[in-house]
Amino acid sequence: MIILQESTITDSKSGGDPYSREISELLESGVILVNKPRGPTSHQLASWARNLLGIKKLGHGGTLDPFATGALALLCGRATRLTDIVLSGDKTYVGVMRFAKGVDEQETRDALSSLVGRSYNVPPKESAVKVRVRSRIFKSIDLLDIDQSSRIIAIKVHCEAGTYIRTLARDLGLMLGSKCDLIELHRTQTGTFDASMACTMQQLTDALHIFREHGDERALRRLICPIERLLVHLPKLIVKDGAAAAVSHGASLARPGVVRATPEAKVGSLVVIETLKGEAVSVAELTVETEALLEISSGEVAVPKAVLMSPGTYPQTWTKPS
Repeated sequence: MIILQESTITDSKSGGDPYSREISELLESGVILVNKPRGPTSHQLASWARNLLGIKKLGHGGTLDPFATGALALLCGRATRLTDIVLSGDKTYVGVMRFAKGVDEQETRDALSSLVGRSYNVPPKESAVKVRVRSRIFKSIDLLDIDQSSRIIAIKVHCEAGTYIRTLARDLGLMLGSKCDLIELHRTQTGTFDASMACTMQQLTDALHIFREHGDERALRRLICPIERLLVHLPKLIVKDGAAAAVSHGASLARPGVVRATPEAKVGSLVVIETLKGEAVSVAELTVETEALLEISSGEVAVPKAVLMSPGTYPQTWTKPS
C-alpha cells in the first residue's frame, strides 16, 4: 500500500470489524452463496430466500438456467447495489455434452483450444435475453473426460461473464461435424466466490431455524458474508473516520481524507473506499491515479458510485454551510 499518512487512529466507539457484525446487520448488507439445484429459476430461488429470511430486498448475481446447478450469489439489502459488479465477474463452469456421433479425442482437444480467447457467443433461444451477436472471452477450456461409448465429454470453462455454454456446445458440434448438446451444467465459481463456500437452501433453512428457535447464530454466521467479501478484488483507498462519514452521505472523497492506497490504480478505475477497520464505505471511481496522491495535498480523488455505509455510522466532523 502507498502510505500517505502515518499514525492515523480510528474511534473505537464508531463502526467495527465487518466480520463481527450482528446477524441483523449482515441481513441488511450481506451475501449468501447458495448451491442452486436443478429445476427452479434463479429468480424463484431468490424469492424463496427473501421470504425465508424475512427481508424486503434480496437479489441474485448471475442468472443460471433452470436445468443448471451451482454457485449463485444472493445479495441482501444494500449489497444489491453491487449487482453489476457481481454480474461482471468471471465465471467457471463444468459442463457435460453429448455428441450425436463419435468424435476423436485429439480433434476435440484441438477444437476446444481454438475457442480460447475472444469468440462470438450468440445467446441460445432458451435464454432470457434478446438474441443478438456478441463476443465473449474464454480464458481457458479444458477437456476433463471423454467417454467414446456414450459419446459424452466433460469440460471445464473459465470465461467472461455473460457467456453461454449452450452456444459453446453448438459451436463445438459444428467444428467437429457432429451435433453436440449440453446435457448438464454446474457453475463452480462466480466472481470472487467458489463452490466450496456455497450452502444448500436446506442448510440455510436449518441454520435460520437454529438461530430463531435457539438463539445460536454460529451456523447462520458461517453462511452470510459481509458485503466487503464481494470487493476483495478491487483496489482500495483507506480513509479517516471523518472522510468515511462524509462519503457515507454521498460526498466525493478529498485527498486529505486518504490514509493509504493501493498502488498503480488508474483514473477511471473502480475502487473500494474503506475505513481503518476494513469497512466498505463506497465503491467509487478514481479521478486521480493513486501514484499521484503522493504529489498532491488537496482536491477530489474519487467519486462515489454506490454508497454502502449507512449515514451516521461515523460522526459528522464537518459543518454544513448555513
